[in-house]
Parts: sequence; structure tokens; C-alpha cells
Amino acid sequence: MEQNNYNLKSHLMRISKIILIFISLIIIGIILLFGHRDISLNELKPKYTNKASSFILVDGMEVHYRDEGDLNDTIPIILIHGTASSLHTFDAWTEILKKTNRVIRMDLPAYGLTGPFPDGNYSMLHYTAFLKEFLTALNIKQCVLAGNSLGGQIAWNFTLEQPEMAKKLILIDAAGYPLKSKSVPVGFKIGRMPVLNKILTFITPRFIVRSSVENVYFDKSKVTDSLVDRYFDLTLRAGNRQAFVDRFKMKDDENAYIKIKNIVQPTLIIWGENDLLIPVENAYKFQKDLPNNSLFLLDKCGHVPMEESPKESLKPVIDFLENSK
Repeated sequence: MEQNNYNLKSHLMRISKIILIFISLIIIGIILLFGHRDISLNELKPKYTNKASSFILVDGMEVHYRDEGDLNDTIPIILIHGTASSLHTFDAWTEILKKTNRVIRMDLPAYGLTGPFPDGNYSMLHYTAFLKEFLTALNIKQCVLAGNSLGGQIAWNFTLEQPEMAKKLILIDAAGYPLKSKSVPVGFKIGRMPVLNKILTFITPRFIVRSSVENVYFDKSKVTDSLVDRYFDLTLRAGNRQAFVDRFKMKDDENAYIKIKNIVQPTLIIWGENDLLIPVENAYKFQKDLPNNSLFLLDKCGHVPMEESPKESLKPVIDFLENSK
């Protein structure tokens, strides 16, 4: 009997070792296939900067920004991108707007070429304080704020904090109200998961980036390889993956949206009707609460209208800039 027990234990130990070796080989394979090193800022600069790109020291960071168009325009348009994006998302808009306006856009801390906040604090208060310091550094006293998703949330919070600086407001599928997403990018899901989000900081499969971008588009055919390359490369910017995870850990005031009704500035609300991340129902919440607004919905368009449907989404912006009071 004792011999049988010994044989059984030995057999189980051999099986356990085989399983452990098998799991180890799988992990090694995943790391070899999908593990990616951080890419330094200097490596990324040649590909993702141009003659309009500059860097300015704000809050201990070298912030990547572009200041284009009529530099004598005293009320420039400030374009603010969303989570996991960069100033490049507004390329098409800027090409048109800079012909008649001064247009300024930056890579927010945690994203693009700017990299992480030195203190790892990604609260909404820190983002609005950063925006104030950034505008002050450029000697901007008044502006038109336009923001997508997280950028929209920063824009309306900043407008509440600094009403004398924000002359007009453009909200593009903006965050801020309690959210009931119909679909969430897989990268966002992993970013919110304990343990798994740690793995994301060094194992970042390109297919997850592509899937996440496709998730926020209505027309998946518009998600090109070069577009995915940009999102993927800038995700790998040194410090950005950890910052992505740290941002999702932040707990902002869930009731801040109650103050939206206090925004009196003329506001344009632009929304993709097929936005699954922040559904169009939230556009109507902004429309209901903002006392001085107009709403423009885009059919067959997802969460990033300025990127997916730039010409169609820019039309109401130009009209708003020319005619709103």
C-alpha cells in the first residue's frame, strides 16, 4: 500500500513538472512573440514630429505640441485628444483650421511623445492644472477649447475652473457623465484588470492595439496599418504603458457632471451616432444640461469623428466658430 502511494505521488510530481514546463514554455513564447521594449523619445521623434513640432517644459515634462496658423490670433483653438491617443488625431482638422485660425494641440501627459506625469497623478484636477500651466507658458489668455473623450472632459472641467479663459467650447464624444458603454476596447478592459494590467506594461500585442482602434471606429476599413502603427509606436513610448495603467486607477469625482449646467459659454456638441464607448445618449445629456449649446450628430461614425470622418465633423465646427456668440 505504501509503495502504491509512493508511486502515485511520484507520478503526480512528474505530471506537475511537465505541466509547469509546458506553462513556462507558453509564457516564454508569449514574451518572445508579444513582449516589446520601451521606445525612447529620441527614437520616436524622427517619425512623429515635423517642422511644426516644439517641446516646452511644463510641470517637469518636455511637452510635445504644435502651434500653427495665424500666430496673431489672440483667441486660438486648443485641440485636446483622448485616452491612448495623441495630437496627431487632429491632423486633418488642423490642415483646414490653420488657414484661418491659430491652432494649438499637445500630447497630453501619459500619451504621445510627452510621456508620463513625474508624480504619476492622473486625476482630472491635475490635468486641468496642467492645461492652465501649458496655456500660461504660451501666454494664452483666452481660447476656444475643443476636446475628444478624455480631452472633452478636461475641456469642460477647465471651463468651469477658468471661465475667463474659455471663450467657446467644442465637445467631441466627451467623457464626464456616468457611463454605460455598449462596447469597450480590449486594451481599456485589460488596463482596468489587476495583475493583467501589469503584464500590459511589457507585453503589448499589436493586434490588441488594432482591435482597440477598430472598436472606436464605425467603419473598420478606415483603420489602416499606418494608423495602427502610430497608436502602437506611441503606446511603447518610454513610460506610457505604465501611465496608461495608472490613469485607469484614478478615481475622480463621479458627481462632477452636476456642475455642467453652470457652463454658460457657447458650446458645440459633436457626436458619432455609432459611438459604442460613450453612446450617443450622453450627447443628449450634454444638450439638456448646457444652457447655450448646439448638437451635431454624425451618422455612421464612431467615437473619434475628427479622425474617422474629418471633413463631415469639421463642417459644424467652422460654422460654430464663425457664427456662435
